[in-house]
Amino acid sequence: MPNKSNRRNFISKSAATAVAAAAGTEAAAAQPTTGKKVWLQDKKNPEKIPLFNRAVSYGNLLFLSGVGAHFEGDVKAHTKHVLDEIEQNLKACGSSMEKVLKAQVYLKDINDWAAMNEVFQGRFGSEPPVRTTIAAAGIPGNSLVEIDVIAYI
Repeated sequence: MPNKSNRRNFISKSAATAVAAAAGTEAAAAQPTTGKKVWLQDKKNPEKIPLFNRAVSYGNLLFLSGVGAHFEGDVKAHTKHVLDEIEQNLKACGSSMEKVLKAQVYLKDINDWAAMNEVFQGRFGSEPPVRTTIAAAGIPGNSLVEIDVIAYI
């Protein structure tokens, strides 16, 4: 079980780095200045360049693209599927649900908010990330929910 304050420590260190950068100190110069794209792919190479990358890291930050559920089911089944896939993607990139800093949830119907929360609750450990939840028309593939996250590695 990760230390409860990991997320808090990461945020504190990031804030200190931002202050140092504003002051022009050596600590700012020590921060990574290049990004590294992490390509999450199925076992074959794509035939053409895809529209977007499923995961991109920059320094020790990891950005995962939105994940939806493209099968028949209710919002609880869709939310569970989406969170399970996010967890797999995080692990494949060297991160975890406990290291998620921000989650953005897009619901097809805002009336599904309570049911989605039942499944979402506790999936990110005892110290959940910040979260934005909105109703969004036209989530691709008839998914009832789509979620993207920012985590650290």
